[in-house]
Amino acid sequence: MLEHDVRTRRSAEDFPRTEHLAWKIAEIAADPVAVPPETEAMVINRIIDNAAVSAASVIRRPVTVARAQALAHKTHRGAGVFGVDGTVSAEWAAWANGVAVRELDFHDTFLAAEYSHPGDNIPALVAVAQQLGVSGADLIRGIATAYEVQVDLVKGICLHRHKIDHVAHLGPSVAAGLGTMLRLDPETIYAAIGQALHLTTATRQSRKGLISSWKAYAPAWAGKVAIEAVDRAMRGEGSPAPIWEGEDGVIAWMLAGPEHTYRVPLPGPGEPKRAILDTYTKEHSAEYQSQAPIDLARRMRERIGDLDQIATIVLHTSNHTHVVIGTGSNDPQKFDPDASRETLDHSVMYIFAVALQDGTWHHERSYAPERAHRPDTIELWRKISTVEDPEWTRRYHSDDPAEKAFGAKAVVTLKSGETIVDELAVADAHPLGARPFERDQYVGKFADLADGVVEAEEQQRFLNAVQHVSATKSGGLGALNIRVDPRVLDKAPTVPSGIFR
Repeated sequence: MLEHDVRTRRSAEDFPRTEHLAWKIAEIAADPVAVPPETEAMVINRIIDNAAVSAASVIRRPVTVARAQALAHKTHRGAGVFGVDGTVSAEWAAWANGVAVRELDFHDTFLAAEYSHPGDNIPALVAVAQQLGVSGADLIRGIATAYEVQVDLVKGICLHRHKIDHVAHLGPSVAAGLGTMLRLDPETIYAAIGQALHLTTATRQSRKGLISSWKAYAPAWAGKVAIEAVDRAMRGEGSPAPIWEGEDGVIAWMLAGPEHTYRVPLPGPGEPKRAILDTYTKEHSAEYQSQAPIDLARRMRERIGDLDQIATIVLHTSNHTHVVIGTGSNDPQKFDPDASRETLDHSVMYIFAVALQDGTWHHERSYAPERAHRPDTIELWRKISTVEDPEWTRRYHSDDPAEKAFGAKAVVTLKSGETIVDELAVADAHPLGARPFERDQYVGKFADLADGVVEAEEQQRFLNAVQHVSATKSGGLGALNIRVDPRVLDKAPTVPSGIFR
């Protein structure tokens, strides 16, 4: 890997295009380096993972709305919408499928200087691949690039400190991945990256206070915008440049300012793209930094015994966990039983309380209004707080995979004064966890979440198709779309008509 210094440049400076971060990313995307077998295997795992969580979310309201919007844009030569027959224009398929993937906060993650869910790249790439008849091998190449670019940007450039949402790294990564998949030249990819970044910078209010369904739409929007950016760039249109480093660019006015230098790691020429191997999926449908606390709560409940005897619980954790999903956020909504599901999945206090009581976590039952309103849950929930521990923050940012941690230490004080202490650095499903996810676990997650949603024969057809995707010839990627039992779709909420019909 090569590290690149990225900082603001005055318009009068001699700053050749080949030094722009967007150009360097474009060169990586255009590099025809082979995909390592382990990268290919993980790409397949994540396509399965996305299908699993899409099956679980298919009749939720935001997914139903996005699907209705997409189905208003049918075309004979298009891409599939998860769960239904027919094809729509690729950008709308990416929109609908992106919402389905993101809705339950149940797919993969990468955390470093910034947050990310790199699986958000996949719906846009699959949609374009289906519409243009791309081969399975090229789809895998594109996804490998998209993961590489997003992970590298997440390692190098912090957005949340400046209240910019993390999808600002997703737009460029989708554009780069599409560039690889479509075998575009660096100049075209460069223009698409600039447009995609310019149009996907937004504030983090979407993840603050009372969190709405837009949290699921935001990454789908980035994917849709990136597809449109690539289309314009392929037709010869340019973009704002240099988009990161310009005098009025992203770094100068949205991030750390003109005096700051970021260091962004990127593969060198001919270096394989392996970043997907640094990412990790979720066993539980909740914000990633609550994955280890859920497993910790499940482990501690027997030691604690009578939960009514708890006086307080303090979770010692990283700054990120404390301020995003903990009491350091100062969001009273995180203690409100009437809060939205999106808000509750960003409340580690609620999550720890329910996991402690139930000994499990479920993507629907754990968030049900009747579950959140249980008096004993509310009482326990309000006894829980978080504090930042500098050591957990240091480990969160560590470059050593064996030391990097996203967990917490729980200090449970009983009414008797006795304390029970335990800690967990990474979730059980993490590559270094107690039960790491491999192919069997991804397939198992798909089977569990698709049960009662997708018929068994269709499940098996999809699994066979995806596990042989690298051999899929041009025009065959429609096999990655899954048909949901129509009786399930009939249970989706009725939504009002909008502009698109």
